[in-house]
Amino acid sequence: MLQQMRGGAKYIWLAIFVFFVVGFLLYQTSGLSTRSANTTSTVVASVNGEKIVLATWQAQLSRREQEAQQRAGRALTLDEQKRLEQETFDEMVQQILLDQEFKKRGIRVADKEIIDAAQTSPPPELMQAPELQTDGHFDIEKYQRYLSSPMAKSQGLLAGLEQMYRTEIPREKLFNQVATSVFVSDAQLWNLWRDTHDSAQISFTFWQPNAPSGSSAPVSDADIKAYYDAHKTDLTRKGHAMVSLVVIPRAVTAADSAAVRTHILAIRDSVTSGKAKFEDIAKGESQDSASAVQGGSLGTVARGQFVPSFDSAAFALKPGEMSGAVRTPFGYHLIRVDAKKGDSITVRHILLKIQQSDSAAARTNARADSLEKMAGQADLPAAFDKAAATLGLAVLHVPVTEDQPVIMNGQEVPSVGTWVFSGAASVGESSELFEVDDAYYLARLDSLTPGGVPTLAQATPSIRLVLQRQAALKALQPAAAAFATAAAATSLEAEATATHGHVAKSPEFTRTSFVPDVGRMNEVIGAAFALPVGVVSQPIMTRDAIFVIRVDKRVVADRATWEKQKDAQRQQIVQALRQQAVRDFIDDLKTTAKITDHRKEIEAANRKAAAAA
Repeated sequence: MLQQMRGGAKYIWLAIFVFFVVGFLLYQTSGLSTRSANTTSTVVASVNGEKIVLATWQAQLSRREQEAQQRAGRALTLDEQKRLEQETFDEMVQQILLDQEFKKRGIRVADKEIIDAAQTSPPPELMQAPELQTDGHFDIEKYQRYLSSPMAKSQGLLAGLEQMYRTEIPREKLFNQVATSVFVSDAQLWNLWRDTHDSAQISFTFWQPNAPSGSSAPVSDADIKAYYDAHKTDLTRKGHAMVSLVVIPRAVTAADSAAVRTHILAIRDSVTSGKAKFEDIAKGESQDSASAVQGGSLGTVARGQFVPSFDSAAFALKPGEMSGAVRTPFGYHLIRVDAKKGDSITVRHILLKIQQSDSAAARTNARADSLEKMAGQADLPAAFDKAAATLGLAVLHVPVTEDQPVIMNGQEVPSVGTWVFSGAASVGESSELFEVDDAYYLARLDSLTPGGVPTLAQATPSIRLVLQRQAALKALQPAAAAFATAAAATSLEAEATATHGHVAKSPEFTRTSFVPDVGRMNEVIGAAFALPVGVVSQPIMTRDAIFVIRVDKRVVADRATWEKQKDAQRQQIVQALRQQAVRDFIDDLKTTAKITDHRKEIEAANRKAAAAA
């Protein structure tokens, strides 16, 4: 069988070769090879001395981008490209680190292990394939027959499985070694159970500084410097910017929606009359690109996996029956159910998105072209203002935070944030024209404050507020202590009445609950499960207030109930801890590794070369 796997490998390597050539041509035409010092052998990164060169990086990233675009059925936004780039880079670095660890530990894979895994542990995608189902469930015997068929070899499946298991089996061996020592005692399980099942209820009063800053007391420069040195990590901040933004909506009218509905009903008539096959039209017209290549197939799915309107329509159909025009947030669908078993159906669909009519789209596109010509990637700020005035576009001023989505009027604006922190060369520059399904966007960078650890001077105002608030809280301690002493002799309520205070009563809560006016998992919560019932506490200081509390009620978790579920709890906790152990191990590999990343220098060289062209 392994020989069969390798026999089909030529198809895999042919695809890789073709893809590499395409990626190389894209690289050549991108300007990297002719307009800058970057070449195919330029080092993008190194991991403990092992290099990732530009050709490998470009090929891997291009493959991932093409896959993502096929799934989305559209071009990716800059935000999506940036996330995908980082995911790809992290995965490549992680795989190199794991390969190095395999060699260090002598972890290998035998041919028999690959064959056994291929026969008994199919990938999830194959387990969901309709052709390998019997009565709505995966049929291992069908799968094994398929593996032995000439089709599996000719389609490259065997070679693909071998490649997958050669990667996954060493990982599984390594991760088992890493997580094998995980153990949870009964005492630990009982304590974890108590954290979410012990409960308490308290009465409390609290003191907070009146002013937002807490106090106007002076804070010395030495105290500010000491706080700065001790909290640099906490003070690290994201980059901030302000942009001017203009939007050209691709407005969809009721007439556009009606036209799409008419079109999809015409498709339905063609199918029901026998003039066309559902699968053929799905391949040619459906705008769900991921399912279109499969003739509209969404596979065998359970109830609740689709948006409600689609789900209701699909599960109301009988096998072989086709729906009318079904509207969802994605557009209009024709749905056909091929088989039904219990709460699972095998289903296909054709999707037509609701878009502008050709005439309306032409007008919108013409305005967008004009905007791009007048202000797209302009260096002078005035070009942006002139274009907005000429086209009658309102200029909006929007704050941007690094690595966070840009929100305008409650709606996410794609690509702008990534352009600000990864593509913009200087303040005053305009972006390229960004296009999405419902609008065109153009931005101008008006101000930029880089992220990172602020200087002492930059951090001083915020540190002063923190220290003033801490001082104000400490100033309230004598009053809180006097109140606690008096309340211990009488009661919380009596002392509150005497001092014109107020006693609040909490709902019942556990150690992990959020308690209104108190917070979550702080000093007050801890005291609520430590103090004897009925005893008035001494002052308890949290970050924002000083509390005096009394425990009114406490209920201890039932041990017999815990014993009944202990085994299931242990299995769940151990699994989670093993996964955490693996994550910690990988994080430690990255922390201790010598990783150099030259992507920013390469991007800067590309921008410089493009500007000089």
